[in-house]
Amino acid sequence: MEFWMEWPLFMGLGALAGLVAGLLGVGGGLIIVPALVIILPKLGVQDHVAHLAVGTSLVSIVFTSLSSVWAHHKRGAVQWPVVSKLAPGIVMGALIGAGIASRLPSVVLQRIFGFLELYVAFQLTMNFKPKPHRVLPGPKGMFAVGNVIGMLSAIVGIGGGTITVPFLVWSNVKMQKAVATSAACGLPIALAGGAGFILSGLRQGGLPPQSFGYVYGPALIGIVATSVLFAPIGADLAHRLPSKHLKRVFALVLLILAARMLY
Repeated sequence: MEFWMEWPLFMGLGALAGLVAGLLGVGGGLIIVPALVIILPKLGVQDHVAHLAVGTSLVSIVFTSLSSVWAHHKRGAVQWPVVSKLAPGIVMGALIGAGIASRLPSVVLQRIFGFLELYVAFQLTMNFKPKPHRVLPGPKGMFAVGNVIGMLSAIVGIGGGTITVPFLVWSNVKMQKAVATSAACGLPIALAGGAGFILSGLRQGGLPPQSFGYVYGPALIGIVATSVLFAPIGADLAHRLPSKHLKRVFALVLLILAARMLY
């Protein structure tokens, strides 16, 4: 693929990822990772493809989260006390997850992500909403939950919304506030997980030019350039539109991407 064709692909990917991140609170990584797994080999990248996809996704989520969170914060939807209680566990878990992922073969990482997308697609198709029947746990419980969210999210390069949103709704947080708070929790996941992937990839051979660790620079720039513009649009739509049909369309896209990742 010619160099001049890279940028429209990455910018289009960023626009879609940003819209999804703001609208559904599930993190743009569900789109970014499988798309990069498909795109990078066409650019001549043969080694560490899944690791580059996950690392690039996590670092891009730093910028997407900032944009999405600001849009939700202006509406007063982010529950900052909840974020502050989850964040320490999230950071530790994300660093551990990045370390685990760096030691996994690329094909295994790709398979794990494929199964995650199947789960999320099922969750969206069935319109799964856990019944709120308890309150948020205490400090130790929140740390433990944050640890699990951070670790699993960093391994597959997502913002954690697929775990955070159901947990918050289950704990009697309203859906819109759960989505907004989940977006804010994506920031520490991306910061810690992205740092882990950069550091673990610095000494690896076979990485493409313009990479820093397991992050592909051109993809990161293209994705961020548009994702930060489209995340607030998605956040605005999340507060104005019924998302039932949009979720089902997104679920279909995830099924297609999961099939590509698995087979």
